[in-house]
Amino acid sequence: MNLRPLILLPLLCLGLIAKPSDEMVLAAQTFLSALSPEQRAKTSFPFESEERTGWNFTPVERRGLPLKEMEPAQRHLAYALLGSALSQQGMVKALTIMSLERILQDIEGPGRRFPRDPELYFVTIFGTPAKDGTWGWRVEGHHLSVNFTLSKGEVVSSAPHFMGTNPGEVRTGPRAGLRVLAGEEDLGRELVTSLTPDQRKVALIDTKAPDDILTGNQRVADAGQPRGIAWKDLDKAQQRLARKLISEYADRLRGKLAQKDLKAIEEAGYDGIRFAWAGGLAKGDRHYYRVHGPTFLIEYDNTQNDANHVHAVWRGLKDDFGRDVLGDHLKESHSK
Repeated sequence: MNLRPLILLPLLCLGLIAKPSDEMVLAAQTFLSALSPEQRAKTSFPFESEERTGWNFTPVERRGLPLKEMEPAQRHLAYALLGSALSQQGMVKALTIMSLERILQDIEGPGRRFPRDPELYFVTIFGTPAKDGTWGWRVEGHHLSVNFTLSKGEVVSSAPHFMGTNPGEVRTGPRAGLRVLAGEEDLGRELVTSLTPDQRKVALIDTKAPDDILTGNQRVADAGQPRGIAWKDLDKAQQRLARKLISEYADRLRGKLAQKDLKAIEEAGYDGIRFAWAGGLAKGDRHYYRVHGPTFLIEYDNTQNDANHVHAVWRGLKDDFGRDVLGDHLKESHSK
């Protein structure tokens, strides 16, 4: 196993490589170089493979290389790849979500087809990581899926990114009180309860929350028409709350990637954004909300396991999986 590229990793920590795309290329190349040929074959797929958009956040049969099959040094390099894309806040959420699998295993016991295991998270790389190339990568397992697409030295898509927690709040044991996605829940509820009765009549789209996020793991998110209360009908304080809620999701990503998504929202205009809520308003009630704008969709659902099981996703309605990049890549490949 060739670990010589490890000497390059301090550059990531020192921030000497400014562009997220450059850091991702370096981290992916370093990770791949540390794998055996068999491992590399397991983690690598063509960029045009349908596997690239076949994402999922439930316990299913996955393709890629799981942490469980990596040596300790390789596992560290997988975390370095994840850290090239996520903020500190995002890394804490992602790794803590992985750790919840141990709690679920203790709650549910053995005998499941797909066991609860903090090491059943898979790294998959699509295409060849290169500064001027077109490629992508994913880290995915139960309740975590982060997807990135790069082309010509830029990160063209950081979506979809999904995070979930079961339990939403750990209620027993040494970690009792832990709520990994507390911000996503609390800010949504703070916004809906700040609405006046008249505003709430518009924002509340159903008294019953759906059983899950409506877009599920669709390859192309079918968000439907924006529903709920319009941005212009929120007062200034409510708009600040809504911005804070949006940022809670965007800030899962490292600064420059989060800023790119927020800039796209700004350029499209906040007037096109609507906030909708379904279900009860009190903590512990089954509930769902969405924030839907021209460029993005946030969906949050907490209904399963007596409303203690959270699903929270950000979809890029125009750039999930770098939708336009695939066509350009195929044209370029055929021309060559």
